[in-house]
Amino acid sequence: MPENWMLPRIFPIGGILFDFLFVLIAIPIEAYVLHSRLKFDKKTSTFYAISINLFSSVIGWFIFFVSEPMLPIQVKSELINYMFFNNFKYPKSQTLIILTAFIIFFATFLLKFFILRVLLLSLNESFAKKEEEPQTSQRRRWRSFSNLKLQSTSLATTILIANSLSYSVITIILLFRSK
Repeated sequence: MPENWMLPRIFPIGGILFDFLFVLIAIPIEAYVLHSRLKFDKKTSTFYAISINLFSSVIGWFIFFVSEPMLPIQVKSELINYMFFNNFKYPKSQTLIILTAFIIFFATFLLKFFILRVLLLSLNESFAKKEEEPQTSQRRRWRSFSNLKLQSTSLATTILIANSLSYSVITIILLFRSK
């Protein structure tokens, strides 16, 4: 372990608490959408909402900490200024923030979709029993493939709706915070 490893003297507690608040807000909203659209029971939809939000949050923070040292000095300064003082120094920074927010929204949507897809495939008990079933006809396989394709579209739409609702509520909270 390097000898110059030290904890920072100034720690963005406000940013960490707001991220915790955002996760606590997103989980019930997305669990409700999963429950109502995909017809999961409440316990299962809550489990999936917690899982996809925590995994996407951890992956997002990891990407942030990896990419932050590569940012230009002006962007780092604006980021620090916003995290600690809740304002921007340069007016063109808001355009960059809006562009970054759109990229983060769609990246989070794709990440949550793939995480939920992996969770559904890995936790599906009938998936392991599939090997034991006898050979099915070509027509039955086509029907199951089309059902899987329809379910995938429904899953993507559901995640998009859930992500949109949670991001909308978080954006409203950020607007209240800025006033």
